[in-house]
Amino acid sequence: MRPPPHILVVNGIKVRRPVFVLGAPHSGADLLARALKRSPGFHVTIGRAAVAHVVYAFARRPSIMRRKGGGAVRVLRDALAEAWQIVPGACAECPAACREAGAVTGVGPCASPGTVVRFGDASPDLLYSAPVLLQAFPDARFVQFIRDGRDVAADMLADRTSMAWARPGMLSDETEFPNPFLGVNAGEHRDKWSRMDAAGKCALRWRSAVRLSAALRQELPRDQLLTVRYEDMASSPAETIATVSEFVESRVSTVALYGAAAPRVGAWRTGLEPPQAALVEKIAKDELVRLGYL
Repeated sequence: MRPPPHILVVNGIKVRRPVFVLGAPHSGADLLARALKRSPGFHVTIGRAAVAHVVYAFARRPSIMRRKGGGAVRVLRDALAEAWQIVPGACAECPAACREAGAVTGVGPCASPGTVVRFGDASPDLLYSAPVLLQAFPDARFVQFIRDGRDVAADMLADRTSMAWARPGMLSDETEFPNPFLGVNAGEHRDKWSRMDAAGKCALRWRSAVRLSAALRQELPRDQLLTVRYEDMASSPAETIATVSEFVESRVSTVALYGAAAPRVGAWRTGLEPPQAALVEKIAKDELVRLGYL
């Protein structure tokens, strides 16, 4: 007999149908996180330390998620339960991105237990933990973002924080392969990756992320996964948010999208040098073509 699903209770609230926002770096997922965080009834966290540590551990060493015993599920569920706690001063522990998304100016909390009915998380690189999230929350809803890989590469190159992972030391002797986080498939490619131009490394990361997104599209039922093309949200924000609202079965704020520092469509045209653009297109050609960007 199948064991009953685990029911997580945070601040006296049962966590049902949590919403997780996934995507490659600079895919535009942060804008939806902002909209969700400012929507009535939602408590959405972004990059809380407890979650970030677990997410990056899973991303760097995927085998942790495959170990028997359900330890990965418990660890991630516990990390999210800690992040979702609504207590005085909670927002003081949040990173700047989370505080800005929630328009928090003090120490918080950014939500009131009496008003919260849905939880969510949009931490960077949450995509790599999607299989464990589904095991931890079988009724979860996932919204994944796809954006032109050339634009992603251009914005990553301009972001020092995003490029911290690109240093050669990231591929150590303990690195597991294949490594979706870095987009490196085998150990024999280690030296080639270390010598590669930064734009190429960004292309590998984007290519790997969209391949993971495609795999999720095949594995999850339509009522649990929504794929949003960033370019569609940029051109028709109200329509896109209406689609998201219908998918998550709750009203999502459109107002939060306006006035935000949104990524530019076509940023690669000025953000990448011609050799960099050519390298990105060479590495990620199949995915760029499949998604209609080439």
